[in-house]
Amino acid sequence: MDARNPARPDHCEGAPSRVCKRLRAGAEARSPSGAPMLTPDVRLALTFDDVLLLPAESSVVPRDVELSTRLTRQLRLHIPLLSAAMDTVTESRSAIAMAQEGGIGVIHKNMTPEQQALEVLKVKKFESGMVVDPVTIEPGAPLARALELMRHHGVSGVPVTQGRRLVGIVTSRDVRFETNLTQKVEQVMTRKLITGREGITQPEAQALLHQHRIEKLLIVNEEFELKGLITIKDIEKRRTHPNAAKDAKGRLLCAAAVGVSADREARIDALVKAGVDVIVVDTAHGHSRFVIDGVRDTRKNFKGFELIAGNVATAEGTRALIEAGVDAVKWASALAHLHHRVWP
Repeated sequence: MDARNPARPDHCEGAPSRVCKRLRAGAEARSPSGAPMLTPDVRLALTFDDVLLLPAESSVVPRDVELSTRLTRQLRLHIPLLSAAMDTVTESRSAIAMAQEGGIGVIHKNMTPEQQALEVLKVKKFESGMVVDPVTIEPGAPLARALELMRHHGVSGVPVTQGRRLVGIVTSRDVRFETNLTQKVEQVMTRKLITGREGITQPEAQALLHQHRIEKLLIVNEEFELKGLITIKDIEKRRTHPNAAKDAKGRLLCAAAVGVSADREARIDALVKAGVDVIVVDTAHGHSRFVIDGVRDTRKNFKGFELIAGNVATAEGTRALIEAGVDAVKWASALAHLHHRVWP
């Protein structure tokens, strides 16, 4: 009970002493003239700094802990963590790190649609079960073009195709000491190729890579048309990050934020082409007509990704976004941002 008013309960009861001191100081606040101020009933409020978790006896060992959860009905994460769509927090590097650990990063929107799509593309191409759309070059192209493609895409080799048929590969080893960059790719490319058939399993691909001491395995169909590329780097990444969050093609999951500004549709179109898995309509106040209309338009005009929207902090706001067509709702509070799953 409150000693000054026995009829009123003491809301500091059971709270840390430092919290009670702050609360009681607020309750006894005075105006600049020195007169007591009429303050509302002060209630106990805790933030993260006021709470400690005490360890207790447990029979659970770390290897038995399983934290996987569903972000939406279609996407599962191995850890229940998302990185914020802030320009000081999430671009491609942090999104890659988040996905490798089993979470997902939301790439911020404080850049042009083209720049944001490129950040998403970096995540999607960082690791793959099989690169299904590898960069290619024609045999008649100048060697300078092959080097430009390697630098731009961060790869060490480019398959050479005539039409759709695979005819060779040009790698960094082929061009390492070349000085004549105007000569054609076909003059320096490797023609004797080690290939795998479409539908090859990962163990079979790994065995071929090891047997022939190569780093890239070109995947072809019966007509010798290029269908994909498997690299030793991707196999090693799967081994070192077994709990990575990936899509059906073995690529890391990636989310990206959009707003409700005029470039929303152009931004979403670029992100979809880059392979984004989740679009987050990210605003300070998600329970607004602009956001709800934007969600409806996005759901109507685009497909191929999960849709999250927010921030909201009420049941009414949550219901409005669900009815507009989101797959999950992003909640927020004054002290911390929480991503709250809601499945319509």
